[in-house]
Amino acid sequence: MAFLTCLPCKFAAAGAVAVLGGAAAMNGLGLCPCSGGCEDASVSTESVAPGAVAVLEPLPDMPAGDYAVDAVHSAAMFRVQHAQAGQFWGRFNGVNGTITFTPDKEQHFSFDIKVDLESVDSGNEKLDAHLKSPDFFNAKEFGTMTFKSTEVERLGQTVWDVAGDLTMNGVTKPVVAVVRFTGTGEVMGRRAGFEAEFDLKRSDFNQMYGIEKGVLGDQVRVIVAMEATKAADG
Repeated sequence: MAFLTCLPCKFAAAGAVAVLGGAAAMNGLGLCPCSGGCEDASVSTESVAPGAVAVLEPLPDMPAGDYAVDAVHSAAMFRVQHAQAGQFWGRFNGVNGTITFTPDKEQHFSFDIKVDLESVDSGNEKLDAHLKSPDFFNAKEFGTMTFKSTEVERLGQTVWDVAGDLTMNGVTKPVVAVVRFTGTGEVMGRRAGFEAEFDLKRSDFNQMYGIEKGVLGDQVRVIVAMEATKAADG
């Protein structure tokens, strides 16, 4: 793929690609910010590798190292269609694990996240008991749902595609989450926040309840909000 831009605007165009993504070039949108003079300027047809992003912004301003997920201020939410009508929301209150920041490496982050299946919370005790049963999360047998990242690709200043292995109900499948950095601060220790979002199919993890009759959808949207505190050095 190549994009056209006058040479004086070459670096400005790279910034535009970083902000707009490759779609701007693919759609043939003009990238030159000049108010005139481009007609006589030389034209660059520099190739851009498919999927490449011109990243000009700095990484988040936070110390490198391990960050322990704060279970009190973290949660995993899930959404599934119910009765072919509404979107039903539930959550897990027990989220913990470790996020590692390595700004000097190509893989800026790694994630090792665990979700306590007994902490499922629908707002209804009877439904919670059913969700913990073998029809769904089988919390007594398996206990936790885990995610371990395997590859991280930066999409922008504060956004990454994070590929990894999700294990639930004794089944491990690859998933890709969009992870957004939400902030960092020196409050009650050095803290950093992230929000991950991805889709999965219940049937991939042997959760078949309600799918055949249309009582519950197969596709589930998962959003994991994580606040983590930096571990002590040494």
